Amino acid sequence: MIFKRRDPKPFLRKMAELLWPRGGWTRAFHYVKHRMRRLPDSPERIARGIWAGVFITFTPLFGMHFFFAVLISKLMKGNILASLMATFVGNPFTFVFITLASLKTGHWITGTELQEGELRALSRKFADAGSDLWHNFIAIFTPDRMDWSGLAIFSREVFYPYLMGGVLAGVFFATISYYLAVPVLRAYQKRRRGLIKQKFEVLKAKTAAKAEEKKRASEQKKKEKANG
Repeated sequence: MIFKRRDPKPFLRKMAELLWPRGGWTRAFHYVKHRMRRLPDSPERIARGIWAGVFITFTPLFGMHFFFAVLISKLMKGNILASLMATFVGNPFTFVFITLASLKTGHWITGTELQEGELRALSRKFADAGSDLWHNFIAIFTPDRMDWSGLAIFSREVFYPYLMGGVLAGVFFATISYYLAVPVLRAYQKRRRGLIKQKFEVLKAKTAAKAEEKKRASEQKKKEKANG
């Protein structure tokens, strides 16, 4: 294929770059910001794509953020590439904040309370749910009995409040992102059009000057031939 890498990245390298991109997260952030501003679309469509990407980042649909970002962006008639890049909001530096915001909001909606001990045990509950899924998958082909206790606890204490809170928190932060993005994108695109127009005028002036110079040189040669 034309756009396929000649030297495919090893799997471990791909995973490592998901956690820590080449050049660091600061460089990756500036790259995404630069690409986002240069997207060939209207500020409103790009901002709707950003809305979709930011919103889905607050949900516990891990591994499917790209898919749902594209789906929501299509439904909103937003820019799909912008939605994919906006999922960059979810990264190792913001994950703790996103998780806390979503879980606390979810527990507030359901009338429960997020205990400090629960937060510390969060990774263990994720691990128990994953272990149950793997064990039950193996149990289909072996005599082992299925056990859904870890997954049930995870669904009740983590996934459900995370999803409820993530929807509300996601709408809030995605809407803020939308209204911040539109004027910034509009100003950037206006400035960029002005710079392009300015460069075009300079190029046009240079071309006209060269044409005038050639015309004078041609007229000078004709005079020299006439005098000679």
